[in-house]
Amino acid sequence: MPCASGPERRATTRSERDALLAEAGLTGPGFCRAYADAADQWLAPLVGDEADVALVAVGGYGRRELCPGSDLDLVLVHAGRRDIAEVADRIWYPIWDSGVRLDHSVRTVKEALDVAETDLKVMLGLQTARLVAGDAALATRLRDEANDRWRNGARKWLAVLRDHVAARHERFGEVAFLLEPDVKEGRGGLRDVHAVALARAASPVVAEPTAGVEAAYDILLTVRVELHRRTGRADDRLLLELQDDVAAALQLDADQLMGRVAEAARTIAWYGDDSWRRVSSWLEGPKGRRGGADQALGDGLVVRDGEIALTAEAVVDAATALRAGAASARTGAPIARAALARLVDEVPAPEDPWPDATRDGLVALLSAGRPAVAVLETLDQHGLLARLLPEWLAVRSKPQRNAYHRFTVDRHLCEAAANAAALADTVDRPDLLVVGALLHDIGKGFPGDHTVVGMEKVDRIGTRMGFTADDVGLLVGMVEHHLLLPHVATRRDLSDPRTAESVAEAVKRRDLLQLLGALTEADSLATGPSAWSDWKAGLVRELVDRAGALLEGARVPEPEPLVRDEHRAVMGGHGVTVNVEGDRVTVVAPDRPGLFARVAGVLALHGLDVRGASAGGEGGMAVEVFEVDAPFGDPDWGSVEADLTRAIDGPFALQARLSERDRTYAPGRRAMAAVPATPGIEWDNEASASASVLEVRTLDRIGVLYRITRALADCDLDVRSARVSTLGDEVVDAFYVVDGTGAKISEPVARAEVERAVRAALDAP
Repeated sequence: MPCASGPERRATTRSERDALLAEAGLTGPGFCRAYADAADQWLAPLVGDEADVALVAVGGYGRRELCPGSDLDLVLVHAGRRDIAEVADRIWYPIWDSGVRLDHSVRTVKEALDVAETDLKVMLGLQTARLVAGDAALATRLRDEANDRWRNGARKWLAVLRDHVAARHERFGEVAFLLEPDVKEGRGGLRDVHAVALARAASPVVAEPTAGVEAAYDILLTVRVELHRRTGRADDRLLLELQDDVAAALQLDADQLMGRVAEAARTIAWYGDDSWRRVSSWLEGPKGRRGGADQALGDGLVVRDGEIALTAEAVVDAATALRAGAASARTGAPIARAALARLVDEVPAPEDPWPDATRDGLVALLSAGRPAVAVLETLDQHGLLARLLPEWLAVRSKPQRNAYHRFTVDRHLCEAAANAAALADTVDRPDLLVVGALLHDIGKGFPGDHTVVGMEKVDRIGTRMGFTADDVGLLVGMVEHHLLLPHVATRRDLSDPRTAESVAEAVKRRDLLQLLGALTEADSLATGPSAWSDWKAGLVRELVDRAGALLEGARVPEPEPLVRDEHRAVMGGHGVTVNVEGDRVTVVAPDRPGLFARVAGVLALHGLDVRGASAGGEGGMAVEVFEVDAPFGDPDWGSVEADLTRAIDGPFALQARLSERDRTYAPGRRAMAAVPATPGIEWDNEASASASVLEVRTLDRIGVLYRITRALADCDLDVRSARVSTLGDEVVDAFYVVDGTGAKISEPVARAEVERAVRAALDAP
């Protein structure tokens, strides 16, 4: 490539880079190599024929993995030249002028190695040092000596690198399961493959990457290239709003893209975990763990050299694979590579129906609880889980692209089973609990309503596993009703007798209700941090107790009256009284239209989330009780009380204040679901004997409860009680409402008017 003048060289650089970026068919590793080669051709003339100087690429550029937004990581190595600063300026300034980001240093070989001895990043970069131009012998010496120091100091460096990897995982989270993963730095990301490659260069215990790991790496590298292409910057976080564009560039839809990202990241994460576990064992030294006698576990299993191994005489079948998994989870010893290879080669599909030993092996594995998750991942990575349960392939790495769900479908099921194992002593059939937890969302991998499809699948799976017809019925019932308790508990008034009656009528069996109570907790904990709380646990527990009493022949007690003597004591003043006790705010005030909305609005103004509310009154006075949560810490309750009094009893620009607060926070608020919520409104006149239930699903925002209840007041409806359920960035608000005469809303025309008012309130800016 001829040496061009400054402006001409800059134009050449930009045009070459732009041409590569515009070539849509050039993606992933191919783009990276082409870009690195173009950079080499551009940089070489800058060095020219200088003696005792070498321009060396390190890091990603050294590996010829140059993404569109990557820095040029360069070291100008010299043999003690006095004029090296002038040489460096002739190289660095054209790069800066070109607009390409540069990470550079100027050092002798000794200086570079001395810095590397105290700087992990520098040491790692030098392991991939590659000559771009100049003195080849100088570059080779730098790389060879850096490699020698890395290998000779392996025990020191690998311990540091292992801790660095763990800290990075803690900071960036898991690529496979985050809604917006960092494909480079997260656990299971590109950086993990680099780290294991460095460990492999220094330790004999790290295995070569499989073809699956290499393919996974290429997938993530391809995604990273497209991310840089779309954003024009070195951003490695796959944000929700970018996922459709990146997917389209790769001729995928966003769900397919995120499924492939999750699959690739899980493959890399498992390889990394296995590698670092072996490195840790190597670093610790023998300590008597190797060379000792086998510890027999029975049925062809032994603990050998700290791992679960198979004896030569072991009968290798599905039961053996599951028993090996259970032993691994129980002891903490990983399944040996040789044992895994043998299981992969020899385990056939289970008999139909499963023998007792196979079913017992699955239950034993799942009952191990939290340690079983990693074991299930190991079996899954080797294709054994799908061999035992073919339906698993449909949910494998299937994304759930919203903030409410933390995990892919398959990992969610494993987490739910682990949580269920911890609740085994709360049910009479812990075996059904853990198996039901593992299967409750299996329908999400197939077209149609996931509950309906899941019931059909679990009916077949349970029968195939050899459960009795009655047990299969319980498993199917767990799938059918796995959302019943959390939905009813958080969206219906538990004091209304009809609420518990509806659950008892749906479930019909006390043993199924017991299983559903435990499954609800296990499922919610596996869903995400916002899906379970002490408050929700209390509601579910109360609902189970009430429905269980009905199933045992008892009667649900009548609800306690909302208006109590302490309320009557302050009603005589006909003013506004506010009382705060813990998470309960009680307002006694003259009854008037829109009172409920005003209280809800003031609470929102002070950053309080309403979880539930009840309203009643007598003698022209109203009593309204709100259960609240303070996600940002307790507010100034004196200010809350003052604003409530002003909003109810005097002029107070509540709507204006809420709009101002919403505008303040709106710029930083992003959609956190692939499919934004659209307002959904449903009526239920059977859920209560005394009121209509209006259920509204919409995007959460400041003052949304105020907007809805103000619209209801405009339609002359009284809110008797309300329940608020938050699902990620969506809310489901349920209102028990009556008209001005105290009757349910039954007429289609009246309902249509209410819906129109609510939609208008939600659509308003």
